[in-house]
Amino acid sequence: MTDDPLAGGRNGEAFLGVDVGSVSTNVVAINPDGGILSSVYLRTGGQPIKAVQEGVRAVGGKLPADIRICGAGATGSARYLTGVVIGADLVKNEITSHAVAASHMVEGVRTVIEIGGQDSKLILLRDDVVTDFAMNTVCAAGTGSFLDHQSTRLGVPVEDFGDLALKAKDGAQIAGRCSVFAESDMIHKQQVGYPMEEIVLGLCRSLVRNYLNNLAKGKRLEPPVVFQGGVAANIGMKRAFEEALGIEVTIPPYHDVMGAIGVALLTREESPYIRESNFRGFSLVDFEYNTSSFMCSGCSNNCEVVKIKAGREVLACWGGRCGKWELEFDSPRGQMPRG
Repeated sequence: MTDDPLAGGRNGEAFLGVDVGSVSTNVVAINPDGGILSSVYLRTGGQPIKAVQEGVRAVGGKLPADIRICGAGATGSARYLTGVVIGADLVKNEITSHAVAASHMVEGVRTVIEIGGQDSKLILLRDDVVTDFAMNTVCAAGTGSFLDHQSTRLGVPVEDFGDLALKAKDGAQIAGRCSVFAESDMIHKQQVGYPMEEIVLGLCRSLVRNYLNNLAKGKRLEPPVVFQGGVAANIGMKRAFEEALGIEVTIPPYHDVMGAIGVALLTREESPYIRESNFRGFSLVDFEYNTSSFMCSGCSNNCEVVKIKAGREVLACWGGRCGKWELEFDSPRGQMPRG
């Protein structure tokens, strides 16, 4: 499956999926057979509405002018906000979306490892049905932001981590339970002269240990294992997971936009019940909004939560790590189905 506008769909039809998180925004268009027509991965940059508008326009620009969007779906931590912006026909949670995409890409998948910039997920499936899952939304040491931060300290682009990790022989031993301890360990290894590739492999293994300790305790991770999310672009992480699990790990095509693929596929399944899509169009230029923010004191995270408003009406909230405020506006005024 490739980004190929000429692939088209039956009768020029397509389905749109949008996955918006705190770090990345992903937009995918699929044809009725589930083939990928167009995909875009871009940074959210703290401006989810702007990122959605840019991503949807970019995908639309790769499609034939006469193509008809028969349904649009939204997922991710900002899925309810996204649903308002694009005019979604379906809003679904991330676990379901990622599981559906993995099953679509890899036949018989039983374990899905997903690591993004600010959170990570473990999904267990049997016969394409989710039987268990776990999420980490608090500890940075188990997410992509950990590698991003350490790459800055090392002065090595995170995009180069994979190639460096594959060159390593043994890997430096770096603490994995906490990002603060890991950074301290990394600095010490630099000071005593460890080669860069050994440190990078050590950081990858550190993230893997944290992920497995936090999400996989008491769970059986059985093959086939699929590794997806933005961090899957780092081939060093694939090596570290395979060493830790003793199982081959598959990185599927479009690993970085799997959530968007999943919600597009789910929207396709719902299409018989969609008389006419609510999709606002690829331009999305008429959506006027204003924002304000407040600090949530519900726990020690002290998240800054952004309220998106049209006039005086609050349409959605975005930015909390636990999703509490997003759920307060999960189906604004009954305009969208629940996910």
